[in-house]
Amino acid sequence: MSFSVSIQPSGHVIAAEADETILDAALRQGLTLPYGCRDGACGACKGKVLAGAVDHGKSQGHALTDAERAAGQALFCCARPQSDLVIESREVRKAGDIPVRTLPARVQQLERVAPDVMVIKLKLPASERLQFLAGQYIDILLKDGRRRSFSLANAPHDDEVLELHVRHVPGGSFTEQVFSTMKEKDILRFNGPHGSFFLREESAKPMIMVAGGTGFAPIRSVVEHAIAEGCQRTIVVYWGGRTAIDLYQRAIAERWAADHPAIRFVPVLSEPSAAEAASGRTGFVHEAVMADYPDLSAYQVYACGSPAMIAAAKRDFCARCKLPEEEFFADSFDFANDNRQETVSA
Repeated sequence: MSFSVSIQPSGHVIAAEADETILDAALRQGLTLPYGCRDGACGACKGKVLAGAVDHGKSQGHALTDAERAAGQALFCCARPQSDLVIESREVRKAGDIPVRTLPARVQQLERVAPDVMVIKLKLPASERLQFLAGQYIDILLKDGRRRSFSLANAPHDDEVLELHVRHVPGGSFTEQVFSTMKEKDILRFNGPHGSFFLREESAKPMIMVAGGTGFAPIRSVVEHAIAEGCQRTIVVYWGGRTAIDLYQRAIAERWAADHPAIRFVPVLSEPSAAEAASGRTGFVHEAVMADYPDLSAYQVYACGSPAMIAAAKRDFCARCKLPEEEFFADSFDFANDNRQETVSA
C-alpha cells in the first residue's frame, strides 16, 4: 500500500510505501531530507508529523525522547507511514545545508575498469551514512596529513557504498597505493562532503554534461540523481577519452539513453584507432559540443575533467557559443599533481 506524504514548507509531495521509511521514499524520488546515520541513532533527520500516523520503527530513545514523540516529532530515517501524511522538514538544496564530517570507511571492492582507472567502493560503519549532493567530493585523509580529493560517483539516494573513480598517477603518493598495495577490507578515513558542483534543480534549462576521463564520476552522480527525482529536463552527456577503453563505464551511459528519452549520450575519442574513428565521434570533447550546439544561450553546462579541458570549454562555450557565464558549472581534476583541485563558476 502506498501513502501520500506532503512535505512542508516546500509543498513537495512524494509516495511512500508502507514498508519503507519516509527518508528512503524521499531519496528514492530525488528529494533530500537531512540525515546522518539512517539508523535512528543521531537525530539529524528529526522532523514533525503535522497530520497522519507513523510507525516509529527502531528510533532510539536518546535520539527521539518520549516527550518528543508525544509532541509529534519523528525520525524520518526510521518512521514508516501508516496513513497519508503531512510532515515538516527542511530539504537539503545547497552545499551549506550539509555538515562536513570525518568518517572511517572499509574498502569493500577494488575493480580495475581500465589499465589506469580503479573503481573503489567504500563501506561505512553500519550506524553511519554520508549525506551529500550529487556531484560533490570527499577528501581521503592520508597518514602524513595530506588529502586527496575524489568525486562521488554514486547518487545520494544510493549511499549504501560510496564509489570513487581513481586514475593512476605514476609516483603519486595515494594512487600508487591504490594500484599496488591497497586491498579489500583496508580502512581509510575521509572528510566530506565538499564542493559546490551539484545540480541546480531550480532551473528548467536543458543541460549539457561534459566529462573527460574520470570526470565521468560526478557526472554519473548528477545524472542518476536527476533520473531518481524524475527530472524532465533534456540531458546530453558528452564523455571524452583518448581511446574506447577510457570510457570505462560506457554501458551505464548507454543504458541511460536507452531507458530515458530525455537523455542522449555522445562518446568522443581524441586518439582513436582506425576502427574506432570510423564508427564514432573524434576530436576534443568540448569541440564536439560546439559542433552540435553552436548556440548555448538557453542551456546549462556541467563540465568535469582536466584543468585544460575545463579552461577551453569555459572560454569557447562563453565566447563562441553564447553560454551565459553563470550557467557554466565546473569541477577540475588535476591529475598531474595526484590530487584534484576544484574550480567552480557558480
